[in-house]
Amino acid sequence: MKKRKMKIQVVAMTFSLLLLGACQQKTEEKQEKQEEQTQKTETMSNTAEHYTFELSDNVTRKKVTFKNRYGIELTGDLYIPKNGGSNLPALAISGPFGAVKEQSSGLYANQMAERGFVTLAFDPSYTGESSGEPRNVASPDINTEDFSAAIDFLGLQENVDRDKLGIIGICGFGGFALNATAVDKRVKAVATTSMYDMSRVNAEGYFGSTTPEQRTKMLEQMSLQRWEDAKNGTPAYPTEHLPEKLTGDEPQFVQEYYDYYKTERGYHERSLNSNNGWTTTNSISFMNMPILTYIKEISPRPMLIIAGENAHSKYFSEDAYKNASEPKELMIIPNGVHTDLYDQTDVIPFDKLQAYFKENLK
Repeated sequence: MKKRKMKIQVVAMTFSLLLLGACQQKTEEKQEKQEEQTQKTETMSNTAEHYTFELSDNVTRKKVTFKNRYGIELTGDLYIPKNGGSNLPALAISGPFGAVKEQSSGLYANQMAERGFVTLAFDPSYTGESSGEPRNVASPDINTEDFSAAIDFLGLQENVDRDKLGIIGICGFGGFALNATAVDKRVKAVATTSMYDMSRVNAEGYFGSTTPEQRTKMLEQMSLQRWEDAKNGTPAYPTEHLPEKLTGDEPQFVQEYYDYYKTERGYHERSLNSNNGWTTTNSISFMNMPILTYIKEISPRPMLIIAGENAHSKYFSEDAYKNASEPKELMIIPNGVHTDLYDQTDVIPFDKLQAYFKENLK
């Protein structure tokens, strides 16, 4: 274990940028609210767009848009059980960090809709089909707000019981999911899978490996880059995010990311992790804005934290669990790695997620 940890620490600075790198309404009032959110719906077929998974025969999918508190229009896919019903529980789902709704979050939404939930998988601000300029930037505040905006939208749907709303966050959006739940008391339960604390990993590196000197140097470089970006009128992007080919010398977790994002398994043309990545100054706001300061304020609402036994990111989940108040549960998947919980339906504990949310969204 120590040897593996040391190896990750050695490459932490090199690869730090890798991960730092919404129905007709019953009343006129509801219709007006939806118009304010500029909701647009369009029935989608599985062949109309590139998805990395098959749409269930028991689920319908609609493209929707809605705005967050900052006026950024977000685009999502609304998944609805074909057997219908009213007063249904609903889930807002996003992640991984740098992915799009046609990847993992859509897969989760499809699976949970099969199990009786209305689900919304959405592209975060500045990414995918959501608006916001410049492209491919992240924010600890705005990305937390994106989840609350999704809760706004779900709470206006006539087939949804707004007292039965939950969140699932994957990878880096696991941290944002916890942060959103802490502040947004409408959320009744939260679950994370392969969670990352993006503030922590940017500020400290993996396993706290970033020295004060390295942190200062990184901040100096990004500060100077701002002048270049201002002069050019556009932000700089990395020439390479994930490698186009593996040499075999990469850390195991980089190989795992490559196997998902750069192959037919998970590649998507709008996914920044499948392409050139975040802006080179993306880490700035994360480095002194911790997102899990108030994790205890999720209580008395429950949280379920799921991580793979062999995931390089497992310690984020373990520490979040330790710092949270009851009720809470940590579920470790035997032999699982970080990316197994992106798309491996025989590994992701969907039955557990179904039981957890059925119990807590009632």
